[in-house]
Amino acid sequence: MRLILFLVAYFAVLTFASAQDDFLAKRYFEDGAFDKAVVFYEKLVEKDPRRTDYAEGLITCYQQLERYEEVEKFLFEAISQDRSNPTFNIELGYNYTLQNNTEKANQYYDRAISIINKNPNYGYGIGLRFQKYALLDYAIKAYAKAMELNPKLDYNYQMARIYGEQGDIDRMFSSYLSLIIEGKSSLSNVVRNIDDFITSDSENENNQKLKTILLQNAQKDPNVTWNQLLSWLFIQQKQYGSAFRQEKAIYKRMDGASIQRLENLGDIAFEDLETDAAQDIFEYIIENTNDEVARLNAQLNLIDIQLLNAEEKQLIEVQKQYEELIAIYGYKSQTLQLQIAYANFLTFKRDMPDEAIEILKNSLELPLNARGTAFVKLALGDILVFNKKFNQALIYFSQIQKRLKNDVLGQNARFKVAQTSFYKGDFDWSLTQLKVLRSSTSQLIANDAMQLSLLISDNSLEDSTQTALKKYARADLLAYQNKTKEAIDELNGILLDHKGEKIEDEALLKQSELLIKLKDYEAAKFNYQKIIEFYANGILADDAHFQLGELYRTILNEPEKAKIQYEKIIYNYQDSYYFPKARQHFRILRGDAVN
Repeated sequence: MRLILFLVAYFAVLTFASAQDDFLAKRYFEDGAFDKAVVFYEKLVEKDPRRTDYAEGLITCYQQLERYEEVEKFLFEAISQDRSNPTFNIELGYNYTLQNNTEKANQYYDRAISIINKNPNYGYGIGLRFQKYALLDYAIKAYAKAMELNPKLDYNYQMARIYGEQGDIDRMFSSYLSLIIEGKSSLSNVVRNIDDFITSDSENENNQKLKTILLQNAQKDPNVTWNQLLSWLFIQQKQYGSAFRQEKAIYKRMDGASIQRLENLGDIAFEDLETDAAQDIFEYIIENTNDEVARLNAQLNLIDIQLLNAEEKQLIEVQKQYEELIAIYGYKSQTLQLQIAYANFLTFKRDMPDEAIEILKNSLELPLNARGTAFVKLALGDILVFNKKFNQALIYFSQIQKRLKNDVLGQNARFKVAQTSFYKGDFDWSLTQLKVLRSSTSQLIANDAMQLSLLISDNSLEDSTQTALKKYARADLLAYQNKTKEAIDELNGILLDHKGEKIEDEALLKQSELLIKLKDYEAAKFNYQKIIEFYANGILADDAHFQLGELYRTILNEPEKAKIQYEKIIYNYQDSYYFPKARQHFRILRGDAVN
């Protein structure tokens, strides 16, 4: 019994020691401390010579330390063993490449290829190892030879990727498209791979090549795959009218096809403010679908398009359209989107919150699931805030927050609790809610929570009476109520009475947003420039750079000036929420190939 316990303890110690060596080897390797990592890899290889990862770690350490002779010695011994790993020949060849001995390197690369003759199943591992070292011609040879010797093997997907890496774009496109037609790869998988070679510029050479190949295939073979790929290409190029033609062809040719593809296209076009194309798509959906919900959503989207620049006369017409839709669809749990949209319209466009509240309270009487109830209560809470009925709004938001605690809807409700408390002047409770939301799974909610919490905390420390913060909260509420001019005036009061205080950059940024709404672009630009000049080290500097860039790019049509603002974020604010978008816009304006 003692002997058994001794052996158990002994092997436990060995296992622990080996695990510790493994940990330290990887840790030093990742840190670039190859002189330390090599000591542990030598121990690990000695204990377990069959572990490929240990052998590869040791080889890399030797090479990083330029101990090439030890690599040769190790690999010669490994290759001489029975059933040795054939990729060790590539490792040995690469070791000679590092020493600029091309002739000897090629001998071992060729030897690796010849091993495939004995066993074609080695083709994948050998090809992959050649790819690791960017030896792409050899990788193609390995995959091609393996498939030639064993037709059951299929490495066309790997070869297509290599063609792309080699810059053989025509062959890459053709290879990927063949994979789809032969059923060897999904459309979505292929699109993910070719996406790296396509830009938003329709004149780009790669875009033109893909378009030509797709059109040629479409003429030879009436397969909807070609229409789907053409539609995808046109969407990347923001040619929504052309994409719409392809989607119509798909819808007509696929019996019983879902209308969802057309809905998605309409949403993308609308989001990109290509309203003419979006309107055509939504009108087509209304005329051609038998799906009641899809038809209603399209009708609501058409109303949203009308509301983009609606005057009073148009608002009256839109209200009639909503009333007609209510008469057609009635109050049903399946048409909540109509009731919520109409309530929001009455509140935020017609200043009729009492009528809107009644509609949504009636909706709550319908048989709704938890999420349906949450959607209605969120909308109802928003309207109660608009109507300054803060306590009632907080009840609804809190109910959602408790019911859907770990859901994005619940997190959104918590943010609305914080925002409503802010409007109410209860800054401490608002801050308590915001601290929880700073780790929200939704990046947008987390960012909004961070901004509002910093606004409250920064301006509470400097001013214990929170006078300026209360004025800002009033201005923010006025903006929420679409009382834009009154909000601007309130913010002017802050800028006059609290000049030089921390609240100033917040007031300038908020006022810029409202000035753009009134199309006073020069005044908005002046505010952004003031933040950049006087608050370059403040938390809103990146916001000002980005929003000024957007103003130059989307409204003032001054791309070079926009590029300067995006560049500032790229080099000075890498941790900014706006960094990814700024980098994308900058590259597009510079003419780079950007997805």
